[in-house]
Amino acid sequence: MKIVAAQDFDLRREVEYGSPEQNAAVKQIVQDIKNEGDPALLRYTAQFDRTELTTEHLRVTEEELQAAYAHVEPSFIEAITGAAHNIRQFHQKQKRNSWMDLQPDGSLLGQIIRPLKRVGVYVPGGKAAYPSSVLMNVIPAQVAGVPEIVMVTPPATGGSEGIDPYILVTAAEAGVTEIYRIGGAQAIAALAYGTETIEPVDKICGPGNIYVALAKREVYGIVDIDSIAGPSEIVVLADEQANPAYVAADLLSQAEHDEMASAILVTDSRELADRVSAEVQRQLETLPRRDIAAASVESYGAVILTETLDEGISVVNRLAPEHLEIMVEQPMNILGRIENAGAIFLGPYSSEPVGDYFAGPNHIIPTNGTARFSSPVDVDDFIKKSSMIYYSKEALLANGKTIMELARHEGLEGHARAIEIRLEQEGS
Repeated sequence: MKIVAAQDFDLRREVEYGSPEQNAAVKQIVQDIKNEGDPALLRYTAQFDRTELTTEHLRVTEEELQAAYAHVEPSFIEAITGAAHNIRQFHQKQKRNSWMDLQPDGSLLGQIIRPLKRVGVYVPGGKAAYPSSVLMNVIPAQVAGVPEIVMVTPPATGGSEGIDPYILVTAAEAGVTEIYRIGGAQAIAALAYGTETIEPVDKICGPGNIYVALAKREVYGIVDIDSIAGPSEIVVLADEQANPAYVAADLLSQAEHDEMASAILVTDSRELADRVSAEVQRQLETLPRRDIAAASVESYGAVILTETLDEGISVVNRLAPEHLEIMVEQPMNILGRIENAGAIFLGPYSSEPVGDYFAGPNHIIPTNGTARFSSPVDVDDFIKKSSMIYYSKEALLANGKTIMELARHEGLEGHARAIEIRLEQEGS
């Protein structure tokens, strides 16, 4: 890994919004699904997934869900159920309640919390098939009280209708029964606009490739979306006491995701910088996804050497990483100074995969520095809030003239008269 001084490291990273050709292709796909429905959905599935389907075969059957269990090890089911329990317990603590506040003048103000009615979860297929992401999307929605959760995932390419059995078993264990074998931009459009077979949703969440990301951006406003996710990121903030083998392994745990993933060590120790750099190369030799991880390390990996740990904290806050590991002697002493990070892992035993799979917090976390203003997926992503106002006669008489003053200042006479007519009739 290259070692650079903090002042020489460019903290900016270009956000990928797709090429003009990719954007044009996605716009066309979305428009075709909107206008044609199922015929366009089947056509694009045949074109991109090389799978010929009929409308009757779009939805995964209960028999297929149950058959998937025969292809999955009992140890996997045990692991999934354990993770699901932890994720559910964590998200239960995020639930909000409606509230009302009775004012002295008899007015009643409040906020009503309701779950979204229908949510679509996109689950990638192929090399990016991650059962854990099924849990991270579905469980917060369930905790929020969403009554309808629909999942879409691509069929196996090359003419097979099959879906990764681990994805199906995870969905079944999570309680999802409405699943369609569609993927790509066409699946996002189908969820947003609906087709003859698929009812439209209120929100779409879940990761995907650039075409999925562009499609989510295209339909935003018709439906809500979780985010436009970028490549995975990890930053490790470490001092001289950190174990270089642990640091290197955790950096590679993210580098193996994608050639564009970012893995960065921030340290004030030149000795640690050298040892971690060497350890990364050593561990790469036996990593199954070596080529992907090596490309990530080469293009987006670095060791940022700072003069002090305080300077390192400043660098971290400017990076606003998706995942931040703090491997210093007293990590809790630093926690309060971290302003921008999606998820924070404290100490040598809180390796990033602990959060990815099992601890309970959500692993769908803001990327590309957006942790400066956004948060991991949680229960709030699947609720909507309505303000409630019951104004008493006493309150209107007391405050009506003030309301009229503000309305007329903005040139909205109709607003003012809506209040004035009540004051004239009720004020006598």
